[in-house]
Amino acid sequence: MNYSEDANKQYHIQVGKGDVGRYVILPGDPKRCKKIARYFDDARLIADSREYTTYTGYLDGVKVSVTSTGIGGPSASIAMEELVMSGADTFIRIGTCGGMQLNVKSGDVVIASGAIRMEGTSREYAPIEFPAVADIRVTNALMQAADELEQKYHIGVVQSKDSFYGQHSPETKPVSYELLNKWEAWKRLGCLASEMESAALFVVASHLKVRAGACFLVMANQEREKEGLDNPVVHDTDMAVQTAVKAIRRLIRQDQEAEE
Repeated sequence: MNYSEDANKQYHIQVGKGDVGRYVILPGDPKRCKKIARYFDDARLIADSREYTTYTGYLDGVKVSVTSTGIGGPSASIAMEELVMSGADTFIRIGTCGGMQLNVKSGDVVIASGAIRMEGTSREYAPIEFPAVADIRVTNALMQAADELEQKYHIGVVQSKDSFYGQHSPETKPVSYELLNKWEAWKRLGCLASEMESAALFVVASHLKVRAGACFLVMANQEREKEGLDNPVVHDTDMAVQTAVKAIRRLIRQDQEAEE
């Protein structure tokens, strides 16, 4: 059943078949879409509905898109579901994260190879035993892109959560015992950073049989702050965006070669 007033458009994101490319960049903030679309050729606004803003253009002659997801797994999963129904099959989530290891510094890029499922959306897609992992081809493309850009990056597991303030003021919450103990466990296990969408997107992608990866700007690191180490707050996500764009160019080339 389609709840949209236009039967040719998906209900939430208001795009349909032919509106988006196979390759889609997924920021959280709708305001980032126009900035990302500047890296495309002939980019144009396709839809602006709720938290979902979509631009479509071209990279190396191939149609590509950017669609914002809003914050968190529930809205991100809606975006992915409806984009897949509109013809997309390769996704790169870009955004910000908070570092957790002391060597993960402000301004670095984190590439997620997998995510801790400390959120609710993915539980409605898969049992908790199922891992939230990025597509290896997308991950490799992101690593190669970061290398080419000479961008300092880290690759590994990130934590996906539902509550921003559950991370930043856990001691005030009734379940502080769980939040604090699990945070310590994630650190001991080498978790690189905390964010809010990857686990849901990776699990939904596994279910839909599509490809997904993720890269993030490290805004700051609260663990470095606790240790009295240098910890500026960085807001410019452009290097993460450039990494995603260059990775998509690589994927386009690889996919074209595989089809020959």
